[in-house]
Formats: sequence, structure tokens, C-alpha cells
Amino acid sequence: MAEYPGRGLHREVVEQLGLRIVRGDYPPGTRIDVEALEPELKVSKTVVREALRVIREKGLIDSWQKRGTFVTSRDSWKLLDTDVMMWRREARRDDDQLLSDLSQLRNAIEPAAAGLAASHRTPDDLAKLDAAFDAFRQAGENVDRLAAADLDFHLLILAATHNELFVRLDTVVIHALSARNRIQHHPGASWHDPVPDHRAVLEAIRQGSTPIAEAAMQYALRESDQDLTSGEPPLNPGSSDPRRY
Repeated sequence: MAEYPGRGLHREVVEQLGLRIVRGDYPPGTRIDVEALEPELKVSKTVVREALRVIREKGLIDSWQKRGTFVTSRDSWKLLDTDVMMWRREARRDDDQLLSDLSQLRNAIEPAAAGLAASHRTPDDLAKLDAAFDAFRQAGENVDRLAAADLDFHLLILAATHNELFVRLDTVVIHALSARNRIQHHPGASWHDPVPDHRAVLEAIRQGSTPIAEAAMQYALRESDQDLTSGEPPLNPGSSDPRRY
């Protein structure tokens, strides 16, 4: 789901209230004193009303007659919403759990996406993937360029599936890579060279081989997960290593 596109005061109030809820300042079940928000945040009733409407759409709050506006239980939250995920990252309360959940979801989504891309990619898709890979390869140790090119590459694979539902899963990839990069780019962190893994995925997609593309992406993600847990490359998978193809 896309982030709330509002600007100015509306956006600021949405972010303030959303972060407070996700951070736990307002635990589930807490009644929100709507009337007090106007003087506290120094905004109009209209701004408060619009912000609460947006937050309600994300499942964080609800309103009942006689009970008023209250924070809902976590199982009502739209956890794949871009803003909710961003607030979870900003709150820094469950970094390990969020990273683990995102990694598991990527492991389910991206190999399948790579396999579909191998079957459905067009010449235009391949040209865009080639450009993204070249930018990734040439980024060297420039952290910002590397992260941007890596994100482009993975999102282009989703696009190359030509399945609009896979494309809508970009939120998962965006936040997973951003959370991973925050850890990997910490001073003292080390990780394996990601270029060979990305090249293997690209070549499998170019060859139109669904099983090899899936295996290549699975291996790339496995190495990425291993970097996060130990900083060491995974054991050589032998003949199953997709980079041999």
C-alpha cells in the first residue's frame, strides 16, 4: 500500500500520531482524547479529523459510539502499509522481529518473482535490468549508489513479472532492503560481494530459465540473510550453487 500522499500539517499530524501509536505511547485499547489534540498539536479540528481518518484506514484506530476513538489491537493493523512499516522502523522497538519477518517474506516472494520474470520478461525489461545491474556493479563502495541500484534491480524484477499483484509487493522489498542496509552499512559491518549473485539472477532471467532464476534468487537471499546474522558467507552449496550455470 502506498504511503499517505498528504502534505504540510496534514502529513505532519498523521506521522506524529501514527508513530506514537506504533511506538506504544498509546497502547492498544487506549482512548484518544480527540478534543485535546487540537491545542496540543496546534492545528485545527479539520486537520485532526483528516489525520485520524487516514490513521483509521491503516487499521490503527477505530471509533465506537460511547467509547470514542481508541487504539486497536495489533492484529487489526495493516502491517504491509508503507507508513505503518516506516513507523515501525522509526520506533526501533522490534527491529529484530521486523527484519526477520521481512526476510522471510522476501524469501517467499522474490524467488517466485525471479522465476516469473524469466518467463515473462520483454526486451525492454532486460534492457532496464542490464542498466540497473551495471549501476550496481559500478557503484563500488559508494553506499548510496549501491543501495539505490540494488533497489532498482529488485523492483525491476517485480515489474518484469508483468503481474500487477507482485508489483504491489514493492513495499516489502523497499523496507526489507532499507532495514538491511541500515545494519550492513553500520561501521564495522562486513559482507560478501553481492555482484556475482545479482549477475547470476540476471543471466538466468535473460536465459528464460524459471528454475535457475528461482534458485539464483534463493541463493542470493540466503547469502544476504547470512550476512545479517554472522557476517560470514554461507557454506558452498556445491552443485546446487546457481552461479555455476
